[in-house]
Amino acid sequence: FHTDAVQTFGKLPLDVRHIPVSLLSLSGHKIYGPKGIGALFVRRGVKLQPLLFGGHQERDRRAGTENVAGIVGLGKAAELMMANQTAESERLRALSENFWLRVQQIFPNATMNGNPASRLPAVLNLSFPGFESTALLMSLDLQGIAVSNGSACSSGSVEVSHVLRAMKLPRERAVSALRFSFGKYTTEAEVETTLQALARILQRKSQFN
Repeated sequence: FHTDAVQTFGKLPLDVRHIPVSLLSLSGHKIYGPKGIGALFVRRGVKLQPLLFGGHQERDRRAGTENVAGIVGLGKAAELMMANQTAESERLRALSENFWLRVQQIFPNATMNGNPASRLPAVLNLSFPGFESTALLMSLDLQGIAVSNGSACSSGSVEVSHVLRAMKLPRERAVSALRFSFGKYTTEAEVETTLQALARILQRKSQFN
């Protein structure tokens, strides 16, 4: 059983001794480490067939010279992240929860997609029924605000998120969903700027609906 823990890494406690998975993957850039480096936890006893052949690197699992600089960078980023993980997670949760409260004041019909209690502290997926997410995304982008209407790895896609489809959301909610992400360098001032821009956009577009 494989778990993609890329988004969880650095946001919530992650201890493979207490998670019943066979494989677990991580990515460096999600914790402000180098791009192009990641890690794969392999439970003892799990056998993997190599995709590349020619050398004995990485215990015969992947041939080729290791990315030593990337490995060191990932290790240092993880060290720095672990030193401040709890405080940073609490800060991000406070930012995102305040954002959600303010969004409800601006647009009472907004809905949160996912479990409010068990969501990641740094990510909000919100629906704005009556609006197309692509139109909202483009309007925010024109004001220098980056949001997403899908997963980060499928940006550029205009289709409804397959995750929201799997959650069996009504189509009106799925097509109006935006993802707001908060990070290490996100400030309260930036959150306020985003809220003000969102309020203007929703008000302007509602006049034409």
